Amino acid sequence: MEDFEQNQDFEYIKERMKERPVNKKRLIRRMVITASMAVVFGVLACFTFLVLEPVFSNFLYPEEEPQAVEIPEDTDEMLPEDMMIVEEDSTVKPEETTNKDDEVLSDYKLLYQKIYELANKTMKSMVTVTGVSQDIDWFNNSYENKGQTSGLIVANTGREILILADEKILDKAEDLHVTFSDGTTAVASVKQTDANTEQVVIAVPVNQIGKSTLNVIDVASLGNSKSTSLLATPVIALGRPYGNTKSVAYGMITSKGTVLNLIDCNYELLTTDIYGSEEANGILLNLNGEVIGIINQKYNKDEAKNLISAVGISELKRTIERMSNGKEMAYLGINGTDVTGEANTSLGVPLGAYVTGIVMDSPAMKAGIQSGDVITKINEQEILSFSQYAAAIAECRPEETITVTLMRQGPEEYREITLSIPLEKLK
Repeated sequence: MEDFEQNQDFEYIKERMKERPVNKKRLIRRMVITASMAVVFGVLACFTFLVLEPVFSNFLYPEEEPQAVEIPEDTDEMLPEDMMIVEEDSTVKPEETTNKDDEVLSDYKLLYQKIYELANKTMKSMVTVTGVSQDIDWFNNSYENKGQTSGLIVANTGREILILADEKILDKAEDLHVTFSDGTTAVASVKQTDANTEQVVIAVPVNQIGKSTLNVIDVASLGNSKSTSLLATPVIALGRPYGNTKSVAYGMITSKGTVLNLIDCNYELLTTDIYGSEEANGILLNLNGEVIGIINQKYNKDEAKNLISAVGISELKRTIERMSNGKEMAYLGINGTDVTGEANTSLGVPLGAYVTGIVMDSPAMKAGIQSGDVITKINEQEILSFSQYAAAIAECRPEETITVTLMRQGPEEYREITLSIPLEKLK
């Protein structure tokens, strides 16, 4: 005990554990090795999946072979189902009806077949006119220029086949060739031109045409473009509505009220909903097989350049007749319109051909006719409308002197003036 007390002044030995220092280089090396192994394992796993997946899929879910595509060819032979239809149709009773949809489709198809038959029949009256001219290139080599347009057979005089065509085909043309509907060709010559409508009548001697061709071709039937029921009626465009020979298009008349104020006559412009070429030419045909217009794209508005338009045939008939007879067109040189009933009763304007404009250097200008004058007589023929005036001028000859009676408005009333005017040739 004493010894314990004597040794109570002692100290415990304290031991501190010192941590080993971290080897950073070794730690980084291990991390890099671990990451590299992970990447290698991932690549091996993806490669193994891509290689073995189709094998396991084909083993577990075998893919079926695709069926071969077979499209049966059309034959001229009657198929069994067609024979059944024929047999069924022959046994159908009057009171039985077929499927309405089939009837509508059948009627629709039949309608277009009938329209095409009508167009094909009228093709016998159509020809292709080719103008040929010779020219020389930069190397002094001679070559041919050819232009084509559609033509319409308008008469057979027994000596000549007369064809109406676009005058632009004559531009520098030295020879004219006509190709008929059966493919035969013949040489044509100019009968007469009309600078106003830019139309020409050319002639092919009958003795240059074979009998077989004469039996095929036909003179066109000219209809009536003045009919009030013409609006919204179906029409066929024949000739070159798309710019190529013997093209056909279907549509309807969309307007017929536009008046073309040409020299000494007025024409009616027919517009359609048929989309064609800006250079289209040919005819408009109604469903009676009658020509009701000559295609002319010159008067189309900018926003409708490609819609087929035509000059009404009714006003052209007189011009066609005159050209067919080889008569030159006389020329006074006014633009005009009718005096309406309201203007006559309310404003006191005399009935006649109201002058709206004068052509520069024309016989009318030289004689002193003015805008606002109303022509009431040509020679002894009374004029009550502009169409009567146009008909009277059409009967006159170039260089013929006519008496024109007109009414001119004065300070208080209209006064009558009589003029003696020598006509000229329309150029």
